[in-house]
Order: sequence, then structure tokens, then C-alpha cells
Amino acid sequence: MTGRERFVAALSGKTADRVPMWELEFHLFNKYAERPLRVGKAFADLSAGQRETALYENAETILTVARKLGHSAVTSPGRYWEVSPGEPAYWWLPEEYHWQQLGVLRKVIGGELALVKGVPGMICPPGGTGYEEFCYRLFDAPEEIDEQAAKTLQNGLEFAKKARDLGADAVFNACDIADNHGVFFSPAQLERFWLPYLHKWTTALTEMGLYTILHSDGNLTKILDLLAASPLDALQAIDPIAGMDLAQAKQCVGDRLCLCGNVDCGVLHFGPAEKVRALTERTIAVGKPGGRFVLGASNAVFQEMPVEHYDAMVGVWRKQGGY
Repeated sequence: MTGRERFVAALSGKTADRVPMWELEFHLFNKYAERPLRVGKAFADLSAGQRETALYENAETILTVARKLGHSAVTSPGRYWEVSPGEPAYWWLPEEYHWQQLGVLRKVIGGELALVKGVPGMICPPGGTGYEEFCYRLFDAPEEIDEQAAKTLQNGLEFAKKARDLGADAVFNACDIADNHGVFFSPAQLERFWLPYLHKWTTALTEMGLYTILHSDGNLTKILDLLAASPLDALQAIDPIAGMDLAQAKQCVGDRLCLCGNVDCGVLHFGPAEKVRALTERTIAVGKPGGRFVLGASNAVFQEMPVEHYDAMVGVWRKQGGY
């Protein structure tokens, strides 16, 4: 089977020949490839002509590294956002180019790998600035939140159509609606501001021919059944730092949702490699039965993560990932 076929099988509830691998974001390309990936500031500093060349070179680098590591799907870079005031995230391209990169990736990887793109869909609490103001509006101006939720959905549908037309197989909505203590929204707020839009988003995108993935940090244990009751195809993270347990999630919704992850990024960063191997063995053993499972880190594989630790995870997958 191709990587794309494995990924689609997992998201659609079928069993492939191997557990697919996919990362929400993968930032180690420059440690695995001879030619550096140019995204973020490195891309923004290029001339117009250099940028056009870089899009194709990026796609070739992404494909080369994905083949080397056995990834079944790759995520295309997204829009600009800041990890701190004035400090842009690594995995972005300027507005007109992140769409071009998606199309170029499809041309270069063909049908070998699945292609994933992040798009909006549902509202989520803002990070950093605006958090307190958003909390007040939930109670003092709920009609404004209704309008915000409707606008976010509409933008998401427009983004999804463009992603589909440029070759995406699946889209994810990065929407952190929980923290380590549980879901941010109250049950009433979920029913008004979030769940209806999840259903509308997933229904519309399914009709477009796209697979849908929700990424959220935090502990979602109490709403797993609600997520599985929607047309959503997959949930990414199953956040171990927040106390979520893959075995518990698998038992609860594993016959209805594909679970993506959830090798703890903290363990992948700090190691040692033996601990990474042991954790990956358990993750595969728990997630593999019955399919609907994609192996990967619990969150973004950031640049500072030691290669030998990621290699340890891949090594276990090569030995134990087959069906």
C-alpha cells in the first residue's frame, strides 16, 4: 500500500498493511535532509524569484524526508502566527505562498503520500492577549460569540474548498478547547457556540470529499463521546501531558474515531532513547488493534528535539507497526 492509502484507511475505519505515521507539524527536516527547508523567516527573506524555486525545493525535501522516515502523510505549512509577541512560528509561509506550497506539494508527491492542510472551523479560546476579554463576552455578549462562531465556520469552509482544489486529502482544525483541567467551555456553551459548528464543519467537508481531523491540547476525556457522535474522522493529540490516556480513549471511541498520536513530546525531547522506545511500544500496542490509529508525536515535532529520540520512535514502528 502507498502511504496515502494507509492514511486514508486509518481515517475511514479500515485496516491497512501497517500503522500509518503522520505528524501535525514536523520541524526536523533540516536534520534529515541535505538541502535545508526554507519556511518562516528563511523564506520571507528570499527574493520573489528565489521563493518560486524554494517552493519546489521544499516539496522535494519534504518528500525525501517522509520517505526516509516512513511517514504516510505530510502537513503543508500554514499561515503566519506568533509564538510570542513579534516572534513568528517556524511552520508558516506568507499568505499567497502557503497556498502555492500546497499545490506544489501535490504535484511533487503525486499519490504517494496523503496531504494535510490546517484550516479554521470552530472558535476556540484565544492564546495570550484577548483571553480575558473573550471570557467576558461569553457571558456579557453571547450574540457576538454567535457571530464570531458563524464567521469562523464560513471562513473555514472557504479555506477547505481551496485546500481541496489544490490537492489536500484531509484538513485539521487546530482548536485548543481544553487545558490540563478539562474542557474550557461549559456544557451550555459547548451546545451553543461549538458543537453545532463542529457538526456543520465536518458535514460540509465530508461532502467536499475531505477527511476531517480535530487537534486540541488539553483533556478532552469528558467530551469524547460528543466528538465521536459528529462526522469527525480523527482526533489528534490525545494529550498525555493533560492526563489523557490512549487506552481509555481507544476503548471509549476507537471504533468511531481515528486516534492520532500520542507519543509524549516531553519524552521525545528529554529521552532517553530507551524510554522513547518503551513508550512507542506501548502506544502501538494500544492503538493498533482494530485500526483507526495513526502513530505520531502528541504535538508538533519541534526543531530542538534530538534526532536520535525520533529515530528511536521510528525504529519501533518499523518493527511493530505491521498488521
